Amino acid sequence: MTSPPANVLHGLKMAPSPALRCCKRALNWVPVLFINLVVGWSYYAYVVELCVYTILNNAERISYLVIFHIAFAMFIWAYWKTIWSTPASPSKAFGLPRQEKELYEREERAEVQQEILKKVAKSLPVYTRTAGGAIRYCNYCQVIKPDRCHHCSTCEMCVLKMDHHCPWVNNCVGFSNYKYFVLFLAYASLYCAVICATVVRYFIKFWTKQLADTHAKFHILFLFFVAALFFISIVSLLTYHLWLVGKNRTTIEAFRAPVFTNGPDKNGFSLGFGRNVAEVFGDQAKYWILPVFSSLGDGHSFVTRLVHLDHEQANSVLQQNGKSPVDGEANPCVLGNNGQHTEDDSKEKADGGQIVSVTMESEP
Repeated sequence: MTSPPANVLHGLKMAPSPALRCCKRALNWVPVLFINLVVGWSYYAYVVELCVYTILNNAERISYLVIFHIAFAMFIWAYWKTIWSTPASPSKAFGLPRQEKELYEREERAEVQQEILKKVAKSLPVYTRTAGGAIRYCNYCQVIKPDRCHHCSTCEMCVLKMDHHCPWVNNCVGFSNYKYFVLFLAYASLYCAVICATVVRYFIKFWTKQLADTHAKFHILFLFFVAALFFISIVSLLTYHLWLVGKNRTTIEAFRAPVFTNGPDKNGFSLGFGRNVAEVFGDQAKYWILPVFSSLGDGHSFVTRLVHLDHEQANSVLQQNGKSPVDGEANPCVLGNNGQHTEDDSKEKADGGQIVSVTMESEP
């Protein structure tokens, strides 16, 4: 029986007690509780204080309530889908086989460990590396990390296509719920915009003393200020994530470009705007506005930039990976650094049927 490696033993020694972990998990829900309390109060202030006690015209009251509840329902739907979607983790195929795992755990020399990992990685669709060019391996989860996968210390697991850990949803945002997260931001912005647009008239009337001071005054004044502040902050975050979707980058990749065999490439996963959007929202537009899963792929492998394939080969690759060619999009072109990803390209051909790198456009 082999003993566990030193890094695993160190992790066990440094593991927090069950009581401390329980307290930490409870505290992680505080931001979510805060958001739900604010949303709950905003619902009361709008429906009861504004629509019931302040608005006198029935047609105006009904129209406001209908529009408000549509925005509210979509916002809550997307928000709770983001919270309760379990982050996708690497499959067992990315774990080391028993024999290689025993060799890896017994070996103390890092260079020999890398040779073991490289041998296993040859049969996997893994083309990104660490900054030092090594195979990305998680000692905590004991898996070779798929491309775009990262370990979350808060969730204590590796997350496929990890974007970031969001305290406001107490969940990792990644492959399984990134679409929900973007829609959550979009519908939260819409919710705040509806409140601001419909409350501003009565806000002005209370502010200028055109309406008598009632118990509704505080709620309506405060509701407008809170909705306006949240709208500004959420729209800025939504704009940033829409930009990331268009570039096919995660937040992590925006700050640290993914590293391939021949170096970092910030546009390594970009396939052109249309295909980048489809990778997150799916290839059927009717599902784009709904918080239902429609993202393409399985989160374990991703098409990357082409360097050698001609147009027909590129279309074939895209079809094999669930992406149909779109007329009018840029043809595959040879990049300035023709040698980029060549080692991975030859490995993919040898493996026969692995995901191959694809370049659909040349970006700065």
